[in-house]
Amino acid sequence: MPHPVADQLAERIESLYGRPRAELAAIATTDRPNMLVTLLDALTTVELAEKNIQFQRERLLQLADQGRDIGPATPGHLLDCSRRIAESVATRDNQARFTLAVIQSLYRAPAPAATPVAKTPAPAATTARTR
Repeated sequence: MPHPVADQLAERIESLYGRPRAELAAIATTDRPNMLVTLLDALTTVELAEKNIQFQRERLLQLADQGRDIGPATPGHLLDCSRRIAESVATRDNQARFTLAVIQSLYRAPAPAATPVAKTPAPAATTARTR
């Protein structure tokens, strides 16, 4: 199952930095936190939330299967799956909203224009006078 929100964020981050995610992850392995590390961490959080939504949804469908016997613990499991889905959706949506706001506040700076280096004329050769 695709993760549409995470995919959109990944595309925006790649577009902002002008490199594929694999390269960005290699660059982001620094000891000092920076904006790239923060954005990639937020993207990972969104991906994990989407994976959990998918997992809990599948589990909920298994628990609610028509051929399955409903035991005394089943309603609790159904509620737990529903609660976890709601938490993951809230996490994904909040993280995605704030990450997109940060990405929108950033822009890719144009490459600095090459300024020609002015050549200074060589000093005139001095002739040594003898006597």
